[in-house]
Amino acid sequence: MGMETVSRNKSFGGTQGVYRHQSSETGTEMTFSVFVPEHAPGAKLPVLWYLSGLTCTHANVTEKGEFRAACAEHGVIFVAPDTSPRGEEVPDDEGYDFGKGAGFYVDATEEPWATNFRMRSYIEKELSALVATEFPVDMERQGITGHSMGGHGALTIALRDPRRFRSVSAFSPIVSPLNCPWGDKALTGYVGADRAAWREYDACALIEDGARLPDLLVDQGTADGFLEEQLRTHLLAEACEKAGQPATIRMQEGYDHSYYFISTFMADHVAWHAERLKA
Repeated sequence: MGMETVSRNKSFGGTQGVYRHQSSETGTEMTFSVFVPEHAPGAKLPVLWYLSGLTCTHANVTEKGEFRAACAEHGVIFVAPDTSPRGEEVPDDEGYDFGKGAGFYVDATEEPWATNFRMRSYIEKELSALVATEFPVDMERQGITGHSMGGHGALTIALRDPRRFRSVSAFSPIVSPLNCPWGDKALTGYVGADRAAWREYDACALIEDGARLPDLLVDQGTADGFLEEQLRTHLLAEACEKAGQPATIRMQEGYDHSYYFISTFMADHVAWHAERLKA
């Protein structure tokens, strides 16, 4: 599980790094970024995982997310993985919403995707173990967030393993792949036509099936062009209300799907997670 340093830069007193390693889950090199705030020698810090959306890499949030000042203030490590395997040998699709850049945080079972597209196991197991080994993280204090497809990933990963995460939030998440075109295309292609097998990758379905979180924060822009057809935030609100799942779902007037929106509320999310990740 060797790790190569691609770059390291001092920022807000801490270190913003980009790293690369050979993944046994995806069979490819994978790149991720980690911000480690300034801290006392030997200290272990809480960690906030951030999962990115369609077409993104680790670089989008690293360069535009504006999280470092808040993470430095609250003493939170911030980890941003890629969204899919990469490389010439990796299968792809001509659409932006499937294939490279669109791993949907699932373990594919359908060919030709099954060999490389194992982003669920990569995030949940392999990268988690690597980060725990290489960085000063307190794995008893983990939070997770994400944007769009990454919001879907954050919600479903946490709902499947709620004891692992003390805090869960999302920006503009795909709340129900069972009920949107993006999800229909991705889950059919990656895990097959049996829609019952999709439920473990659908936040609303997981809540309906009994999964619970201590709390949940979601921010969604009202001017988001994907809101009505793809994101369908109201389905999550309805599922939470019906199940008695605590949730704060904020509709932010006039904001779109971009990092202008994410960066506006990023500090709020970091502070919200930090409060729940206290020792």
